[in-house]
Amino acid sequence: MSMQNEKLQIENVLSSRGRVKIIKILAKEEELNISEIAKRAGLNHSTVVQHLEYLCKVGLIQEKTFGRIRIYRLRTENTKVRALKTLFSLWES
Repeated sequence: MSMQNEKLQIENVLSSRGRVKIIKILAKEEELNISEIAKRAGLNHSTVVQHLEYLCKVGLIQEKTFGRIRIYRLRTENTKVRALKTLFSLWES
């Protein structure tokens, strides 16, 4: 059974400060590459890659590849992603 078919638990998404930082950054910036996400999150490249892989598997973010460059964005068509964006927006206002 793939991760995307499993019930996505909010605890699994929000249990990692790194994942929360990445989601918050993408909620503000729309699309970024791995290096820019790592720089803004204050995390190392390999940690960011692991978090991005998880977030892609569970369907919260989407990866686009242009040659060697990978760009990530939140899947705003996903109601859970929209709810997280709203939560972060309300929390920071």
